[in-house]
Amino acid sequence: MRAADTIVQSLKAHGIKRVYCVPGESYLTLLDALHESGIDVVVCRHEGGAGFMACAEAKLTGEPAVFMVSRGPGATNASIAVHMADQDGLPVILLVGQVAREERTRGVFQEVDYERFLGSMAKGVFEITDGRKLHEILPRSFRLAQQGIPGPVVLSLPEDMLDDPVDEKEPVVFPLATVGVSASDLARIQQVIDTSERPVLVVGGALRSAAGKAAIKRFAEAQRLPVAVTWKNQEIFDNASPLYAGHLGFGALAAHRKALQEADLILAIGTRLGDVASLGYTFPECPAPKQTLVHVYPDGKPIGHVFRTDLGLIADPVAVLAGLAQSPRVVSAGREAWISSLNGVVRDLQVYKPVDAPDGMDFGVVVESLSRLAPKDAIVVTDAGNISTWVHRHWKMTPENTLIGGIVGAMGLGVPGAVAASISDPKRTAICFVGDGGVLMTGQEIATAMASGAAPKIVISNNGIYGTIRTHQEREFPGRISGTDLKNPDFDDWAKSFGAASFSIARGDNDVDGTVSAFLAAPGPAVLHVRSSRIALSSNVQLKS
Repeated sequence: MRAADTIVQSLKAHGIKRVYCVPGESYLTLLDALHESGIDVVVCRHEGGAGFMACAEAKLTGEPAVFMVSRGPGATNASIAVHMADQDGLPVILLVGQVAREERTRGVFQEVDYERFLGSMAKGVFEITDGRKLHEILPRSFRLAQQGIPGPVVLSLPEDMLDDPVDEKEPVVFPLATVGVSASDLARIQQVIDTSERPVLVVGGALRSAAGKAAIKRFAEAQRLPVAVTWKNQEIFDNASPLYAGHLGFGALAAHRKALQEADLILAIGTRLGDVASLGYTFPECPAPKQTLVHVYPDGKPIGHVFRTDLGLIADPVAVLAGLAQSPRVVSAGREAWISSLNGVVRDLQVYKPVDAPDGMDFGVVVESLSRLAPKDAIVVTDAGNISTWVHRHWKMTPENTLIGGIVGAMGLGVPGAVAASISDPKRTAICFVGDGGVLMTGQEIATAMASGAAPKIVISNNGIYGTIRTHQEREFPGRISGTDLKNPDFDDWAKSFGAASFSIARGDNDVDGTVSAFLAAPGPAVLHVRSSRIALSSNVQLKS
C-alpha cells in the first residue's frame, strides 16, 4: 500500500470523520487516498479558514481535528490557525504537502523549512522522509497533540514520499497517560478551602467537556464556592447561578475587579492561568499573590511558572473536583455573605441598558434579543473585537451552550468557526458574531457552508471601523484617526450572492425581535446585517461622536 493510504488508515483509527482543506498539487496522492475512504473532505476557500474550522471542531468536540494545506503559501496562510491552536490549547493536526525529497534544501519553488517556520508555535513538527516511519510518527503525533496542554502538531509530507510502498499493518493508537490524584492531595486542598472565608473558584478550558461542566457544578454547590470562568470559557458554568462570579476577560470592569480582589483564596482549576484569565496578572498578582493560590492542571508547565503557588497539583481537574464534591460543607455566614456580594456585583453588570446612539443601531440590543430567542443549546461563535463584549456580559450562558472563541484573539475565526460547528453538530444552531473587519477576512467560507449543507447564522456588526483598534487609538491619540476606517460592500447583497438568506437591522427599526426570529428560523445559512453604531462601540466603551 502507499504511504498516503497508511495516513488515511491511521486517521480513521484515530476517529477522524472529516478533514478540512484547500487542495494542492503537493499532496495529490493523499487526496486520492481519501477518495471513497469514508472520511469527509470539506473543501474550503482559504487555508486560514480551513485551519479555523479545525480549531472550532477541536474546541467543540474536545477531540483532535485535522486540516490539510499545500506547501509554501498554503502553509503560511495556515499558520494563523496553528498559532490559535497553540494559545487556545487545541489538539489540531496540520498535514502540509512538501516539495519532493530530492529537492529539499535547494530553495526550490514554494519550499519552506516547517520546523523552523512553525516550530515555536507547534508542540511538534515532523518531516516524514520515509513512508515506513508513518506507523510510528502518526500515533505519536496524535498523542502529543492531546497529552498535557493540548496543542497543534504539524506533519510535513514530501510529495514523493506519499507514494512510498509501506507494509500493511494494523494502525496503532497510543493511549494517553493518566494523571492521578491521591486522597492526601484532596485532603490538602480541602483543608485550604475550609480555612478560607472568601474563596473564588477559577475554572478554565480543561473542564470544557460534559464531565468537566458537571463536576464544576457538583463541586461548587457541595462546597459553596463562587465560580469565575476564564476568557472564552463562559458556558462551562451557569451564568444565572447565584454562585456565578463572572467572566474573566479583556475589559473587565472596575467594580468586578475590585470585588474579586477581596478574595482570600484562589482555586485555579483546569486553567493555565495566563494573562487574560488572571486579568493582566492582577488576580492573582504576579509574582506574589495576595491570596492563597491553589493551581490544578494536567500539565506541570504553567504551575508556578509566573505566580508563587502555595499548592500546585498536576492532576486531572475533573477527578479533583469530583473527589472534593464528595465532601459537602455547611459554610459560615461570612462565606455566604461573600458569595452573595460577589454575585450581586456580577448581576448588576449583567443588566442591559440600551444606548440611543445617533449614528446607528446599538449592537447590544441585537445581542440581547438573540440571547432570549436563540435555542437554549445554541453554539455561540465569537470573532475577535468589541462585538464579543455584549455576548460575554449579557448572554447568560449555561453548560447547554458551547462557546467557540479564540483566546489568541485572531480576526477571522467567526464565519469558518460557525461553518465547522454546523457541520460537526448539525442538530444545533451555530450563531456567529463578527465585525465588518473580521467578516471580510474569512467570510467567503459561507461558500463552504453552501457546498457542505451547513446552516450557520452569521451576525455582522457593520460600523465601518476596526473597532478595537479605534478604541486604543482614541485613548492614545485622541482625535487623530489613522488607518482604522473601512469601506464596506452592501452586506445584504453580499450574503445573497452566496445564496444565503439575508436580513438587516438599522437604527429606528421597531421590531428587532421579529427580524431576529425570522433570521434564526431561516433554513440554511443566513446573514443578519446590523448597521451598528461606532459610538456605542462595546458593552462598556463609547467613543465621541
